[in-house]
Amino acid sequence: MKVAVIKYNSGNVQSVLYALERLGAEAVLTDEVDEITKADKVIFPGQGEASTAMHYLKERNLDKLIPNLKQPFFGVCLGLQLLCSHSEENNTPCLGVFPVKVKKFLPESYAESKVPHVGWNNLFDLKSPLLKGLDDESFVYYVHSFYAELSEFTIAQTHYIKDFSALLHRDNFYAMQAHPEKSGLVGEKILSNFLKL
Repeated sequence: MKVAVIKYNSGNVQSVLYALERLGAEAVLTDEVDEITKADKVIFPGQGEASTAMHYLKERNLDKLIPNLKQPFFGVCLGLQLLCSHSEENNTPCLGVFPVKVKKFLPESYAESKVPHVGWNNLFDLKSPLLKGLDDESFVYYVHSFYAELSEFTIAQTHYIKDFSALLHRDNFYAMQAHPEKSGLVGEKILSNFLKL
């Protein structure tokens, strides 16, 4: 099985590659259309800023390619947000795979709820084969200031300031706001489940 990890000048890519290597997957970091199209699975990782990342994707026509891919596809962190329709981060139109808006956390009380949301938080209301073997209250690691609203595509939730989409699913597209590669055994299980789809 060949896994394409999409290169778009975002951070955190190496740790995703290491996580896939530990699971025995052959992964290649690429922004080449042919390599991505021919891969058995595609992972869209990332940390960074939405408009800069979208600019990179558009320069390489990946904004047109990604929504039309047919193989299992997994967006992570910024990858989840870019799969949505629009981000409040610099008022950025995104890829539109999920007709969901990405909004900025507004802390109700700075002392209680700091932004960005950094650290471990639990998943609940799990609804997908991607989450097979996990229980409500499984903990994953977050680093983000923006969140995807709840929708019919939400397959797990997390609460921080408010309930938001921890994971999304539509057709062959899956996405996770937390970082599976930094989430210990829970994250490893989610990546392993994705590789088995």
